[in-house]
Amino acid sequence: MTSSLRTLRRELSLSSSLFDRHICFNCLQVLSRPQQARNASTATVSAESVAPSSTNTPHRTAPSTATVSNPYHIKAGIVLSRPPLITRDLTSFEKAFFFYQRRLNERLALSFPRYFYYPEGTPGDTEWKRKMRERNTPAKDIGDYNAHKKDSWNDEILVGSKDSDPEQHVENLLQDAVIEIEEQIEGQDEVVKRRIEVERPQPRVTEADQTGDVTSLTRSLQRTIYLIVQDKDGIWRFPETDLEERENLKRAAERLLVQAGGINMNTWIVGNTPVGFHTLKYEESSSKPGEELLGEKTFFMKGRIMAGRFVLKNSPMALKAFKWLAKEELEQELDPLYFKSIRHMLVAQ
Repeated sequence: MTSSLRTLRRELSLSSSLFDRHICFNCLQVLSRPQQARNASTATVSAESVAPSSTNTPHRTAPSTATVSNPYHIKAGIVLSRPPLITRDLTSFEKAFFFYQRRLNERLALSFPRYFYYPEGTPGDTEWKRKMRERNTPAKDIGDYNAHKKDSWNDEILVGSKDSDPEQHVENLLQDAVIEIEEQIEGQDEVVKRRIEVERPQPRVTEADQTGDVTSLTRSLQRTIYLIVQDKDGIWRFPETDLEERENLKRAAERLLVQAGGINMNTWIVGNTPVGFHTLKYEESSSKPGEELLGEKTFFMKGRIMAGRFVLKNSPMALKAFKWLAKEELEQELDPLYFKSIRHMLVAQ
């Protein structure tokens, strides 16, 4: 009876000390067993781990604690893009649909109360009457159509009509915005008519598009374009560089942009993790002191350019040329295997 009480007290004291050390319940159960049982369990586990398996599965050895060298040379790359600056062109169906919606809205709306805004005999009333004689419609961007006449139901567009083209709308609105005023020369009885025109909007097709300048950021305003460079061997690819000591991928990408294209660029590295990688395997193993390389892996960071210019002058990377290309243009310019690795990082628009 006395020995049983001593054993119980010893187990309770052990449990109390273990609870004070914040040990989990499973470990507490194992440690609270008699020492002989723990030793037997440890011996059984050791024997099972050492004894060969009786099944036909291959024997797996424990991983070695020795350092395994990386068989690939790691490089950092940058996928620098300029997003679309304008909306895309409408399809023929979209042009006709939106034009029909404008005519329908004009037909369902109330007629313009001209006498309320332009009283009879005022300069505004005279200008309104002149414009109505020219355009024959209250809204210039709906073509030759009056929504409040007997034939307003006939709002369909004829085949080959230019009424639904946005370019035609711009020209009509610019012409409609012209104001004609009459001025009397001071000290004379002569009256001079003068036309005041509004400034024309910038064209959607730029000079870089017309001349085929692929080095300009003002080309393909409707698309996302990407920067590729030509190295000293004449190969086109995204800019890439080796990692310097204690340098991560993001810092290497920021340094790469400055070294490749100068400081006259306002760029932004999106995120801290790469968006993809490309593996290049060497034809023959490249031996270096203490390691044998099978190839190189380039991890690409995503970047955006907001303003500035990419300039190759005084670049220490010995680059020959650069281009700003859209996705389908990259497929024609890059190596097929290289494009296969990076195509998922590109957007279609």
